[in-house]
Amino acid sequence: MPVARTSDLLAAALADGRGLPAFNVITLEHAEAIAAGAELAGCPVILQVSQNATAYHGHRLLPLARACAEVAAAASVPVSLHLDHVEDFDLLRASAAAGFSSAMFDASALPYAENVKATAEAAAWAHRHGLHLEAELGKVGGKDGEPPLSPHAPGARTDPAEAAAYVADTGVDALAVAVGSSHAMTTRTAALDHGLIRRLAAAVPVPLVLHGSSGVPDEELAAGVAAGLVKVNIGTALNTAFTRVVRQRLDGDGAMTDPRKYLGPARSAMAETVAHLAGVVTSPGTRTGR
Repeated sequence: MPVARTSDLLAAALADGRGLPAFNVITLEHAEAIAAGAELAGCPVILQVSQNATAYHGHRLLPLARACAEVAAAASVPVSLHLDHVEDFDLLRASAAAGFSSAMFDASALPYAENVKATAEAAAWAHRHGLHLEAELGKVGGKDGEPPLSPHAPGARTDPAEAAAYVADTGVDALAVAVGSSHAMTTRTAALDHGLIRRLAAAVPVPLVLHGSSGVPDEELAAGVAAGLVKVNIGTALNTAFTRVVRQRLDGDGAMTDPRKYLGPARSAMAETVAHLAGVVTSPGTRTGR
């Protein structure tokens, strides 16, 4: 089927009271596993390519983007392409021609006024080129090796009033919020602030996004979606499943050299993880925040 548009998938998720899972792609195996897992779960999905992933591939966007587009077009469920955590305007400008229908522009490390200015410019450019733009307000720790934030640290929670003003001033189409998760967690021990999610959903007129979802237990993810989260980003959980199987296969056979013999099973393990988490995120629920 044709590659879906992220804005259409988000609108459908909102209408159905469900979440929309978005999984990070680093290799072709990731993209294939995400599509296969989404097919197993019978739900739409977003393939996300981050700025860090393009850096890994020699700062070239098109090879991975084109591979993702081929995988998305071959899937039996709707799949869209999203460029994630973009800090480089040149990379953002390359997104539309590369087949992405949405991007997340990340100016969250800047002081608030500078964040607003840069994000408003990014949103204006995105809208002129038919892209849905996501941004982040608040601090979701753990990215690029930084330590997770204490829940009491400054900026570790997104303020609803500030979030409403930020969306109005920038014109973004979705907002990633800090509500208790952290990037790159390998244990599922994060507790979300469901009361804050409900207040944010009531205050902000665009879909809310959860980053750092790999460290959030199933019941917390489901409750977060019921409270008002829509797009749920997941990355580390896939890498954990993938690496575990690669390690097992290589440890079990020191003479193994054919990468298909360990990458194939690792891809299957990722697909199973995708299917499980997609099922959690897309389970029907009563979304109380909207």
